[in-house]
Amino acid sequence: MLQQTIDESLYSRQLYVLGHEAMKQMSVSNVLIVGLRGLGAEIAKNIALAGVKSVTLYDPNPVSVEDLSSQFFLRPSDVGKAGVTRASATAARLAELNAYVPIKVLDVATLDKETLLQYKVVVLTHANLSEQLRINDITHDSGTHFIAADVRGLFGTVFNDFGSHFVCKDTTGEQPHHGMVVSVTKDKEGLVTTLDETRHGLEDGDYVTFTEVQGMVELNGIEPRRVTVKGPYTFTIGDTTSFSDYTTSGVFKQVKQPKELVFKSLRESQKNPECLISDFGKMDRPPILHVAFEALSQFEEKHQRSPRARNDEDAEAVLALALPLLQARGQALEGEEATKLAHWLIKELAYQATGDLCPMSALVGGFTAQEVLKACSGKFHPLQQHMYLDALEALPHNIRKLPESEFAPTGTRYDGQISVLGKSFQERIANTREFLVGSGAIGCEMLKNWSMMGLATGPNGQIFVTDLDTIEKSNLNRQFLFRPKDVGKFKAETAAAAVAEMNPDLQGKIKTFDQRVGPETESMYGDEFFAGIDGVTNALDNVQARLYMDSRCVYYRKPLLESGTLGTKANTQVVVPDLTESYASSQDPPEKSIPVCTLKNFPNQIEHTIQWAREQFDALFEKPAANVNQYLSQADYLASLQSAGDSGFKHQVEEIKTYLVDERPQSFDACIVWARKKFEENYVNMIKQLVFNLPPDAKTTTGQPFWSGPKRAPTPLVFNPQDELHVAYIVAAANLHAFNYGLHGSNDAAYIAKVAAQADVPVFTPREAHVQVNDNDPVPSDEGNAAEEQANVEELVASLPTPSSLAGYRLHPAEFEKDDDSNHHMDFITAASNLRATNYQITPVDRYTTKGIAGKIIPAIATTTALATGLVNIEMYKLLDDKKDIEAYSNAFVNLALPFIAFSDPIAAPKNKYNDTEWTLWSRFEVDDMTLQEFIQYFHDQHGLDITLVSGALAMLYADFMPPKKKEERLAMKMSTLVETVSKKPIESHVSHLTVEIMCDDRNGEDVEVPSVTIRLHK
Repeated sequence: MLQQTIDESLYSRQLYVLGHEAMKQMSVSNVLIVGLRGLGAEIAKNIALAGVKSVTLYDPNPVSVEDLSSQFFLRPSDVGKAGVTRASATAARLAELNAYVPIKVLDVATLDKETLLQYKVVVLTHANLSEQLRINDITHDSGTHFIAADVRGLFGTVFNDFGSHFVCKDTTGEQPHHGMVVSVTKDKEGLVTTLDETRHGLEDGDYVTFTEVQGMVELNGIEPRRVTVKGPYTFTIGDTTSFSDYTTSGVFKQVKQPKELVFKSLRESQKNPECLISDFGKMDRPPILHVAFEALSQFEEKHQRSPRARNDEDAEAVLALALPLLQARGQALEGEEATKLAHWLIKELAYQATGDLCPMSALVGGFTAQEVLKACSGKFHPLQQHMYLDALEALPHNIRKLPESEFAPTGTRYDGQISVLGKSFQERIANTREFLVGSGAIGCEMLKNWSMMGLATGPNGQIFVTDLDTIEKSNLNRQFLFRPKDVGKFKAETAAAAVAEMNPDLQGKIKTFDQRVGPETESMYGDEFFAGIDGVTNALDNVQARLYMDSRCVYYRKPLLESGTLGTKANTQVVVPDLTESYASSQDPPEKSIPVCTLKNFPNQIEHTIQWAREQFDALFEKPAANVNQYLSQADYLASLQSAGDSGFKHQVEEIKTYLVDERPQSFDACIVWARKKFEENYVNMIKQLVFNLPPDAKTTTGQPFWSGPKRAPTPLVFNPQDELHVAYIVAAANLHAFNYGLHGSNDAAYIAKVAAQADVPVFTPREAHVQVNDNDPVPSDEGNAAEEQANVEELVASLPTPSSLAGYRLHPAEFEKDDDSNHHMDFITAASNLRATNYQITPVDRYTTKGIAGKIIPAIATTTALATGLVNIEMYKLLDDKKDIEAYSNAFVNLALPFIAFSDPIAAPKNKYNDTEWTLWSRFEVDDMTLQEFIQYFHDQHGLDITLVSGALAMLYADFMPPKKKEERLAMKMSTLVETVSKKPIESHVSHLTVEIMCDDRNGEDVEVPSVTIRLHK
């Protein structure tokens, strides 16, 4: 039996990635993880958070100090403790992550067939090839899916075997395409033409179904038909000659088709591997790494140890084992370059075999955990079958010059990192000062990585973390440093405490803030603060904050590590001073908005009705109450509105009078009656008025039916106290109205329906009126002549009660909160949207779908977050090495659903030029505070630039076209005085510099772009 209920308050963000069906499949899947070093812990963490039925751990090895390099569930107190294994020490702390997922420890001498086949998925980490083959021989085609993964230094590998008949139910996870039909031909091809507002988005081989087709009604509800794409707005569906003639309308919807995948066993696949290309700049590496890992396994089985770090003798021994394997697999090395590459990769793997880097475990562990979830649910396309990756660009630039002793064990928790990067590089990591902006999902993962890396643990190291948010229940599913007991606490403080407990070396090394980073806090995060940090890492969830931090990093010339996730998709970007473009240099296009006339009169998609309902929520329950409160608390509120020329002044006064006097309820029953009248206004009267002015048979000026294409003719509703949707609207609206007035509400639907049915509803009579058909049409107005209108407004204002007569009285605005299931907010929006959808014959959707759209919820899952932060911290290694070659850095684009990973070089900062001087976005002029006259003369003499305009403080400070008297006054002023005079605001005491922009002509008299100017203030 599938679990029937999913805790949506916990899994809300993940549900928008996976869906309920996949989550239910996961909830009956038992997973075994073998090997609990850093990689095993990462996988276990991610799938426990995701919500499988159970996670069983198997690793009978005792805890050693080396394990602390990346195993964030282990503590120094676990090392060498009698009777404590990696599995048992991990289990208790892993169990804290998700109360719905039992964590078990497997206590057997060997993994036999009876044991293995109890699990839906078996994951082997850090196991030699012989053990992988033995276990996969048992699991192949048994119904138990097999995954093997390993991380060695900056190398990683993953292998999948889900059997020879694995069904993938949804290969991409993308929302099915849908759209409106304009025509369908009656012929052998059946050419469908869609509305030209949006591309249909289909591909050859997709399947679609149809609804609402008129004329060719045979298309409605038939089996899905296979598509052949003819263009962005056309596709064929096959023979339609036996159907009726198409007349109008219709909606197509893509139907996802399951795909059966065939996996080879590891034994078979080992000889002829099918590899995912994880880096298109390294397409020749997977075959070499496949053999290199096999040779490494042979060495370890033979010697019962890993090759020693940077030991040439051991590396040569691994190479000697690998070369015959390459030959046997038909991969003879051709050419000097191919030979050099193979020898280098194989020896590097041997050099790094004892390495244990948390960022690599995060990267490979996030990827592997998503493969586990695919095996459990059939959701998304699994890896077929091998993946190999490396991040060798992160090695210190001078590594080949360092002696073997630089990489020898030191007996500390950082030995796994030292064996790859060296002791001196570890000191550099330890003495880094980094600013983390945000401590949510990405922030938690970032701090976990940093604690394992030993970032800022040295005498000069420091981590600064800021986040103004507090912890909510929905955070617990992916922000793994938080526990149920932490709900309500500040994120930054809680996360800092958690990682300091994880690595005691961080005690006292993390300073937290709960103030937003922005213009209003520049006195806190100013010159002194930025002078004291080495770089910034963003862990933000909105573009505006990212842009602001980017601008600060550009100004202070600090490197920036940027990342973001959206469901199974992730991207990372590294911004390097004087080398790369900044985050702001390229941006996504703005989100397409819904036309106002579509929302108001012509919705044709559920997104339109949900947006309308969301705006209704604000218009009924938030804005009016807020306006009333401002009227009651601000003596000059109405005067300030009127003096500002607010075109909605009359409406706002009417609204205040309505909410404060005319419709102020004295009981909850009055709120029910109010809600009943709102139902009538919005779903009956409004629709009657629209179809009165534009009847179903209305024609356009060209004689075509008006109600065609995207325009659907609506039908008014008739209130029915037996209809659950009708009553749901009344219950939610009445309770929210009661909340506004501080009245006690009720959830007694039967009583509320009875009162609503008995309400006295005024009879509505439609009238002639103009309907706004397009956004460019003039907005209909009911205003009469100006004199009458002014008299009406004055009469309205005079009828308002004086604020003093209601001293202390306030309404309670309902500020939209999507994650509180008891506040009726989402209940109202769901009901309001679905009622309007019913008006327009749009298929209603459930509360869960409505919440995602209305709340603009960003889909999120722990696997993607872990992988993204792993990629970011690999780039941090490069920044700490101060690499100057732009090709050493990588931006990444990932979609774990496909799966797809691509890397690209950062884009170089574009170069501009004035006179003979080149400059980039990282350049700026720096001058002392001086008079404007001196300022202009300085640029003429020193840079050959004649200033024509100076701007700053959101104002024009100087222009050569100004009147002579004003120019003369300003030229005599110091720049700081000029800024204060023009902006009419004093420069705050903490400000040590001003930034101004200048427009100039070069020596040839041509207008040129130049850098901004920083004016140093001497105080």
